[in-house]
Amino acid sequence: MSAPLDLEGPAAPPRSNGELIFAEPWESRAFGMALSLYEAKAFTWPQFQAALISRIAAWEAAAAPNEPYNYYRLWLAALEDVLADVRAVSEDEITARTLALAQRPAGYDHHRHPH
Repeated sequence: MSAPLDLEGPAAPPRSNGELIFAEPWESRAFGMALSLYEAKAFTWPQFQAALISRIAAWEAAAAPNEPYNYYRLWLAALEDVLADVRAVSEDEITARTLALAQRPAGYDHHRHPH
């Protein structure tokens, strides 16, 4: 099963010559998490699309004039929204995990660390 990604419109992921593009490693991981959870039937694709479109619309309405657009930040926020909506994870757990990840040192995900 594969997610029916939009090719055009507000929910369409960034592409170059038809290929998906990711500026940073976390973006491809966020993308993969959403697809994996969809394929595991944690939520329906229309639920995710609605959450993503809602996040994009909210960003467009509230963004400062020079604020850079980051599709995958909105993608990740939409994933958090839909997972909270279907009660797959609590909002408190999302917040706790976000804070834990934000406190990792720069480059943490790019190197292997012994356990």
